[in-house]
Amino acid sequence: MKDEIVYGRNAVWELLQAGKPVNKILFQTEGTGGKFQDLISQAKAQKIPFQFVDKAALDRLTEKAKHQGVLAYVSPREYAEVEDILALARAKGEDPFILVLDEVEDPHNLGALIRTADAAGVHGVIIPKRRSVALTSTVAKTSAGAVEHVLVARVTNLVQTLKDLQKEGCWITGAEAGGREVYQADLTGPRVLVVGSEGKGLSRLVKETCDEIVSLPMQGKINSLNASVAGSILMYEVVRQRRQNL
Repeated sequence: MKDEIVYGRNAVWELLQAGKPVNKILFQTEGTGGKFQDLISQAKAQKIPFQFVDKAALDRLTEKAKHQGVLAYVSPREYAEVEDILALARAKGEDPFILVLDEVEDPHNLGALIRTADAAGVHGVIIPKRRSVALTSTVAKTSAGAVEHVLVARVTNLVQTLKDLQKEGCWITGAEAGGREVYQADLTGPRVLVVGSEGKGLSRLVKETCDEIVSLPMQGKINSLNASVAGSILMYEVVRQRRQNL
């Protein structure tokens, strides 16, 4: 499945005016002058990531259609707000249970994590707008439909979002090698799990913002797990501890 794209100046403009969920906009670098200034201003106002690429890239993505130098990637569903996630937990009478993904770039990992989040009763998933995969058709397909049932918020500043969640009474637990073994940690109560990228793990500022760092015991020759596997194990450890606490 190809990610849904919309191209052409008027089509992208109408998309923005309608407030549709847009993951990213590509503008042609050469020969554009200032004719995209209104689109760029609108993208900035809506905090939509954008970048400039050459004409050949747009030709390839649109299979040489008349793109007029602009292309937008459209999300398969609307994004939620962080407050929507907290409100869902309150409505259910439950402590918030939130999964935060720090620069996870593989759409298959994101889809798999959303699928597990749905199964584990996570109230919502938070991803950053930059240096991270967004909701795409590939993510939706990998999630086996779970993307329609799990609230996903996309934020500009992940560190500030974590600090705001701390003010809401949430405990921030980051997952990375070298931390306290997860089975010795108390994961009950209002909980935010933070899982890092496939290669680099947690970014420095995100790690420093976490209240604690936990890790999974590794007894084999491989010293790390796929992000979706690690995240899934951690989510179900939260489920296990919450059930024991009932």
